[in-house]
Amino acid sequence: MATRWLTDSIIRDLRPPERGVTSTWDAPDPRGRQGWAAGFGVRVYAGGSKSFVLRYRSKTTRVEHLYKIGAYPDWNVTAARSEARELRLKIERNGDPQIDRQQSRDAPTMAMLCDRFVAEHVPKKRTATQRDYRSICENIIKPALGRRLVAAIATKDVEGLHADITKRAPFRANRMVGTLSAMLTLAVKWHMRPDNPCKGVKLNPENKRRRYLEKDELVSLTQALAKHEDQQAANIFRLLLLTGSRKTEVLSATWDQFNFVRNVWTKPASTTKDKRPHEVPLSSAVLSLLTTMRKAASDDANFLFPSRVGRAGYRTEIKKPWVAILKRAGITGLRVHDLRHSFASELVSAGFSLAVIGNLLGHSQVATTARYAHLYDDVAREAVNRAGARMVGLVAKPPTRGKKLEVVAGGGR
Repeated sequence: MATRWLTDSIIRDLRPPERGVTSTWDAPDPRGRQGWAAGFGVRVYAGGSKSFVLRYRSKTTRVEHLYKIGAYPDWNVTAARSEARELRLKIERNGDPQIDRQQSRDAPTMAMLCDRFVAEHVPKKRTATQRDYRSICENIIKPALGRRLVAAIATKDVEGLHADITKRAPFRANRMVGTLSAMLTLAVKWHMRPDNPCKGVKLNPENKRRRYLEKDELVSLTQALAKHEDQQAANIFRLLLLTGSRKTEVLSATWDQFNFVRNVWTKPASTTKDKRPHEVPLSSAVLSLLTTMRKAASDDANFLFPSRVGRAGYRTEIKKPWVAILKRAGITGLRVHDLRHSFASELVSAGFSLAVIGNLLGHSQVATTARYAHLYDDVAREAVNRAGARMVGLVAKPPTRGKKLEVVAGGGR
């Protein structure tokens, strides 16, 4: 075992032993230069590799450790000696670098958090939400942050990932932050870290869609539904439009949810967005549709829209028929979810309040229903036009210069 003031040239010239390992320990600089660290040295292995190490005794366990700082030449002697001095200061404060490193290796990574999140938390969510969470975890979070320690994730990491995704998918970037925030909130609960770094991350602005069926579009859609070869799909779209329900609520609907004595549909908590049972009355149009469907269904039918494909037992894929129906109807820019918006717009046009509309749509927050408030502008305009038509006899002559506006009563009622 040799001791000498280590320099890069000395380390470069150290020859590997025929077998095993040799150690050379740092000694105070004979020229009086500062920076020496007790226990700092370099080990040379028979294979030719060289590593900087620190030998120390833990004040906590009283056990002697040999801590590897890093490999030469990835680390030069100046950087390694400086690191050794920092470690010495931690040891003097009762720290233990070896234990810290082991704890770091055992600490959960973001990939591990994703797996636990998907296994324990995601199954409690609706089917569509489960699918979205899993997709974001596997396709975004794991590839970008999977190897990082949960405790090491900072706000700047979340903002950086959000900015990167925003370049190609602004709304998806927001969904990613929402998913990541849910995960890290649970990480706090599971004692993996003390805080949630997603708090305060600025999201991209999102304008709520205001796409509704126009009157001529409704006629065209009705005709296209009648002509479509897949009438099971057509009935799905009819029920969506006539009830304003969410897609999952309709697709997973079972016959025992419908009470044809009281004429109500009781949606179970497992299918509603707010996880509460939701009872809605059935219109005569819906009852007529359901009666026709029930006559065509088998006696032992459970789901309204059964399917032999997949494990759910009911139909889940309706994209292709929707595209075909829109093409036949000559309608563009309409999503399946816009049928729900169209149902709400019809209620507004009929003069019903936002409270009634929110109850029928199953909204738990008034703010959610408030997105339809702008539709009252058209209702109000129609109201004043009707009032004006009844008072058409009141005319205002254009004022002449220097004269006041003259209103003349006519003979209309």
